[in-house]
Amino acid sequence: MGQMFQRAWPAVFSAMVFGLALVSARALADEVERGAYLIRAGGCVSCHTDRKNKGVELAGGLAFETPFGAFYSPNITPDDETGIGRWSAADFQRALRHGVAPDGSHYYPVFPYPSYSLMTDADAAAIYAYLMTRPPIKRSNKPHNVPFPFSWRSLQVVWKWLFFDVGPYREQPKRGPAWNRGAYLVKALAHCGECHTPRNLFGAVEQDKWLAGTRLGPEGEIAPNITPDDATGINDWSRADIVELMKSGLKPDFDDVQGSMEEAITDGLSHLIDADLDAIALYLKTVPAVNHKIEKK
Repeated sequence: MGQMFQRAWPAVFSAMVFGLALVSARALADEVERGAYLIRAGGCVSCHTDRKNKGVELAGGLAFETPFGAFYSPNITPDDETGIGRWSAADFQRALRHGVAPDGSHYYPVFPYPSYSLMTDADAAAIYAYLMTRPPIKRSNKPHNVPFPFSWRSLQVVWKWLFFDVGPYREQPKRGPAWNRGAYLVKALAHCGECHTPRNLFGAVEQDKWLAGTRLGPEGEIAPNITPDDATGINDWSRADIVELMKSGLKPDFDDVQGSMEEAITDGLSHLIDADLDAIALYLKTVPAVNHKIEKK
């Protein structure tokens, strides 16, 4: 019996290794597939693709005009020289969670790390796994055009001390799973507050006007009030109305969204499953209503 076991052991061991390899490969494939979904929820495609100039997906170069200067999204394809090909998973987590690049420099908050910091480690890892499977595109990052003194990145340390709290998102146990899922998507992945909340003189979001809209949205566009305020918000919208907007870009009055929100829907929100879209709508209907009329320019 002992000799038979000895003869059979190599075959058994090989089968075990092969089986573990298959399980590992399946797990990695599942993580990559989940990452492909999460980058849509996170708006990565629309922000890191310069479609106006026929840029390659995720290769960066999209301009963001702000009161502090012009910023350009970076190349997040896995190119070793111009992208994130040499980044480790820990580097990626540090960028999302703390707004710090692998070389130790601090990102400007035009990169929505204050929201991405709320992301779970598992979701950040899945996004990283997906990005590492993308075709590497050699496209050098365009330097930001930011005047003095905002060009001093070291000032971001002070900004973070004043306005930045490290995540992750903490679920509210008194709320149900769908509400918490919606809150997580709005606050962390979809980072809705970054565009739909007014900012102070230092570029930090005004928490007392969370999601109440601003004249200084992306590309200088007006970002509307999406709190359930009767006069200035979307209180007369049903959850189905909100879901339909995220799916098709159509408002309840059959007008359609334009500009950066159209891109956010086309490249991102419209790819989400109905359960996630409904969770977002559920959460938005419960945020504090803020009466904030946005004057047109």
